[in-house]
Amino acid sequence: MKTIRLTTSQALVRHLAALRIELADGSLVPYCGGVFSIFGHGNVAGLGEALWASRAHISTYRAHNEQAMAHAAIAYSKAQFRQRIMAVTSSIGPGATNLVTAAALAHVNRLPVLLLPGDSFNSRAPDPVLQQLEDFSQGDLSVNDAFRPVTRYFDRITAPHQILSALPRAIQVMTDPAQCGPVCLSLPQDVQTFAFDCPLSFMEPEVLRIRRPVPDTGELARAVALLRASRHPVIVAGGGVLYSLAWDALRNFAQAYGVPVVESQAGKSSLPWDHPLNLGAVGVTGSPAANEIAAHADLVLAVGTRLQDFTTGSHSLFARARILSLNVQAFDAGKQHGTPLVADARTGLEQLHGALHGWAADAAWTARAQTLALAWVERVTTLTTPPTNVPTPQLPYDAEVIGAVRDSAPAPLSSPEHDVVVCAAGTLPAELHKLWRAGKPGNYHMEYGFSCMGYEIAGGLGVKMARPEQEVIVMVGDGSYMMMNSEIATSVMLGKKLIIVVLDNRGYGCIQRLQLATGSPHFNNMLDNCVPEGGASSTIDFAMHARSMGAGAEHVANIAELKAAMVRARAATTTQVLVIDTTHTRTTDDGGWWWEVAIPEVSDRPEVNAAFARYTEAKKNQTL
Repeated sequence: MKTIRLTTSQALVRHLAALRIELADGSLVPYCGGVFSIFGHGNVAGLGEALWASRAHISTYRAHNEQAMAHAAIAYSKAQFRQRIMAVTSSIGPGATNLVTAAALAHVNRLPVLLLPGDSFNSRAPDPVLQQLEDFSQGDLSVNDAFRPVTRYFDRITAPHQILSALPRAIQVMTDPAQCGPVCLSLPQDVQTFAFDCPLSFMEPEVLRIRRPVPDTGELARAVALLRASRHPVIVAGGGVLYSLAWDALRNFAQAYGVPVVESQAGKSSLPWDHPLNLGAVGVTGSPAANEIAAHADLVLAVGTRLQDFTTGSHSLFARARILSLNVQAFDAGKQHGTPLVADARTGLEQLHGALHGWAADAAWTARAQTLALAWVERVTTLTTPPTNVPTPQLPYDAEVIGAVRDSAPAPLSSPEHDVVVCAAGTLPAELHKLWRAGKPGNYHMEYGFSCMGYEIAGGLGVKMARPEQEVIVMVGDGSYMMMNSEIATSVMLGKKLIIVVLDNRGYGCIQRLQLATGSPHFNNMLDNCVPEGGASSTIDFAMHARSMGAGAEHVANIAELKAAMVRARAATTTQVLVIDTTHTRTTDDGGWWWEVAIPEVSDRPEVNAAFARYTEAKKNQTL
């Protein structure tokens, strides 16, 4: 066996640089799109040296915040439909723990990312070192053990040769469609620098290919029987449709059998927004068309969805229906007492399609769905077009901002075809789920598994790195902007242009509405309500702040000015930040569904007691 003398870090980086994956079209591309890194004493001498030595074969990107760079890496993978990844390395201590939130986000969303945090000395010779955690009862514990519950695979590399098995295992997890998620290789700083005789074959890994599990024969037969017995079926398209590249199979199945389609947050863009059978968003943030069909369906074919509470209306929306879950992960396929069909989404849909000759949904059901879908398309145009005859000027709300962004795309570009919108938290996910028009798979990028405030701008950077040819538009509230905005500077530094639209409602408007709806008074949410005696009102100039990081930025006064600013932003070559004042008191009333938020059983406030009575009544529609 031929070997070469390498450090642990050098072997790791060379293996990553050599990895190739075969895409659906047969082309081979690098599996790892690069490494985000913030160096410190726990990784600069080991991984830092290795990354410099391999800089011609794998790119290293310097970020400004560890959590943010991990968000960018995760968004990159999501935008690539999980076909490719990025790696992330940090120093020990706070640099490592800053990655934990991002790891949890990736875990919840079933998205791959390779985390390479530095760790304390394996030798323990200089213990305790700067930033090292000392546990009084467990001598081998470090802060990196916090990654164990929020990653799919965790390993601490305590000797160089262990990388030969640990790294391929990590790659295996990330490329497994059922197990896919974040992995962590914890790298003690001394072990990073240790040398060993590395087999040359480790630098020549086999080409990666994503497997497509086929259905079990018995499960497929049961699924076909359920569909044949159904007259009023509906398909819930989840993120698995996109990750398995199953949008054509979904469209062909729906058209062949007249089955309407509704979309979860993760599954939105599975069908073009104007497809006659696409009723749009479903669930708590759903359209009236989608929720009416879902509520009256006799069978729900849930394709690639985790069936989280926003999709199911906290288990109250599909009360009349049997659940048939086509999912590559058996854990998800068995939810809500559903009938499982464990398989790749594309393969499963194709095999179902081939076995249902002669069957179709009830013609009146299909026609009703198409009528509702068309009416909702027209209603969205109305909702996203601000009225022109309002006697007293009022602050715009999110829907009108969405319309202005959409309508700013110049000919011949079509906004639904070209733009990718990125968002994660606050009121915007509800409005965008209902109102954004996505014409191509992946043009709607919502992180709504963890709904992590601060994901938006960093996520937009990752999307732009994955899809440089498209306009990436980040829509973000002032609260999320304040939580994490440093990657504006990174986008400028890397030459990755974003358009960031900041909707400033001066606080956590979404949560204040929830606060009032649950019977509590205004408290600790809107900035003006949070000024103590001796304090001062918040007067943040977001445009000035963005300009200080190198972006072009302007504050617009109204929707007309926003449209004009969007045209200028599209023509620019560097990141642009547009700020507009909005109201938090108006939202789109159309659609929606009950969402379980626990209410105190006893309270001195009559409003809370009334909210608890409504809550108790609503729970009667919940299935367990």
